[in-house]
Amino acid sequence: MQSNEIRERFLKFFEKRGHKIIPSASLVPENDPSVLFTTAGMQPLVPYLLGQEHPMGKRIADIQKCVRTGDLDDIGDNRHFSFFEMMGNWSLGDYFKDEAIKWSYEFLTGKVEGLGLDVNRLYVTVFEGDENAPYDEESKKIWMSLGIPEHRIYALPADDNWWSPGDNGPCGPCSEMFYDMLGTVGDLDKQGFIDAQKREDVIEIWNDVFMEYEKKDGKVIGKLKQKNVDTGAGLERITAVMQGKRTAYDTDLFSDVMNLIKEKSENYNEVSARILADHTRAVLFMLADKVAPSNADRGYVLRRLARRAIRHADVLKLKFSESETVFRFIAEKFVKKYEQFYPEIKISLIVELAKEESKFRLTLEHGLKEFEKGVDPFVLFTTYGFPIELTLELAKEKGISIDVEDFNKKMAEHQKLSQTASAGMFKGGLANHNEQTIKLHTAHHLLLAGLQAIVSPTIKQRGSNITEERLRMDFLCDHKLTDEEKQKVEDWVNDKIKQGLNVVRREMPLVEAEKLGAEMEFGAKYPEVVSLYFIEDKDGNPISKEFCGGPHVKNTAELGAFKIQKEEASSQGVRRIKAVLS
Repeated sequence: MQSNEIRERFLKFFEKRGHKIIPSASLVPENDPSVLFTTAGMQPLVPYLLGQEHPMGKRIADIQKCVRTGDLDDIGDNRHFSFFEMMGNWSLGDYFKDEAIKWSYEFLTGKVEGLGLDVNRLYVTVFEGDENAPYDEESKKIWMSLGIPEHRIYALPADDNWWSPGDNGPCGPCSEMFYDMLGTVGDLDKQGFIDAQKREDVIEIWNDVFMEYEKKDGKVIGKLKQKNVDTGAGLERITAVMQGKRTAYDTDLFSDVMNLIKEKSENYNEVSARILADHTRAVLFMLADKVAPSNADRGYVLRRLARRAIRHADVLKLKFSESETVFRFIAEKFVKKYEQFYPEIKISLIVELAKEESKFRLTLEHGLKEFEKGVDPFVLFTTYGFPIELTLELAKEKGISIDVEDFNKKMAEHQKLSQTASAGMFKGGLANHNEQTIKLHTAHHLLLAGLQAIVSPTIKQRGSNITEERLRMDFLCDHKLTDEEKQKVEDWVNDKIKQGLNVVRREMPLVEAEKLGAEMEFGAKYPEVVSLYFIEDKDGNPISKEFCGGPHVKNTAELGAFKIQKEEASSQGVRRIKAVLS
């Protein structure tokens, strides 16, 4: 079964069971300042897991694009990818363990609507219990009622069977499904199962998370207002299972690219080929979601992946014509593979990849010259972007010793300083949902409306960062605001606050919302039914209307006094305002 059919089957299966299909959110998270990228299917849905009503209802399903870069050193093995697709079905205060488990089993093993996997090759885990929640005997009984033998159901601790997005937010125990990749593993005791996992003889293919708890500052503080189900099934792993492969690199998701790399390599090795393929795919999707190469934040991650890919392309000694670049000749294969399901993946993106490759070629040229001069590897890396891997390889060729320990020490200090400096960096969305942050979120809507009313109706938002101390907005504007403009905008916002205007949330079809001219998040894709927030004057006329999931105050009179602290350039053609409430 090909990957496109797996996607289609998954969505049709859950649509038939009352789930509304929503598009993947952007790789750039809207309301999670803790991460640079969307790292899990549940991230865009956190407000709804916490109790806010989703415009599409209580049952939804999607295939979410994700990026994780915390384990780059593992890329090249059988199961790690920097970009991946997470298939998910969600219950937002609707069904719970019984339906979730039965549907998981039905989709995995059903021969008509599902994947038709061999039930005799399935293994299941459940939460063994701890001080936060009891042993999940309920899930075990449901699995046994479906025919899974008791000796193939293993109770594991929180490290294995408790899922949360981090130190804060919804969380809960989970039940995971594993598949025998060899077809010969057979019955296992608990230790035998753990050992088989380590050997990757059995691999996790599905996870049902029963989100009924909330975590704060790393501790479980109690139960949520509602019981939720968060299902996750990685497309890459499922595809490998369905195609009888040990890794997704051997499936249709990668096979065209991997074959091309092998064909064009004069020094082929599997690990470098996998890194090149993985990173190229990830960078392509980042570019499609409006992440641009830079030396900071998301742009730096993109650049790092791109340069690492080029480095491994050079290790492979790829042979191609002068008109081709590494990215051009590989990325075209990925565009053809993904453009049907993700229309944002376009051939035009390859131009940006080619530009980044050209820049790095110059970096390599400068770096090589500095290396010959005996420049410190740390300086080579931080100043010239010269990969430490390349420095070590060149040093080995020339019989030069490199103090790796000193490099790592300097890098650790550098990263610590960077983290400190970036504590308040632009990350988009709300830092939390406390009272003051919510007030500033509403003021943020007023600020955009004020800029459009006073400065120019063409002004568009290009990002936000809202904490309980201040709001920050990036917006398109072709000039520095004058003192007079800033004062008029400030006065305009304060006037609307004093008027005590109602803040109203409405759900409506996407087409209707677009006709209203509501402000949209840059680069976002929306479902058929959307959530909008209106700030209305006394006659019910909107002075602000934005696509937004909230939360907000109910009336502008709750906000207090608005004050612009600073207005400055953010990037070319983009200005930034910082403002507070008192």
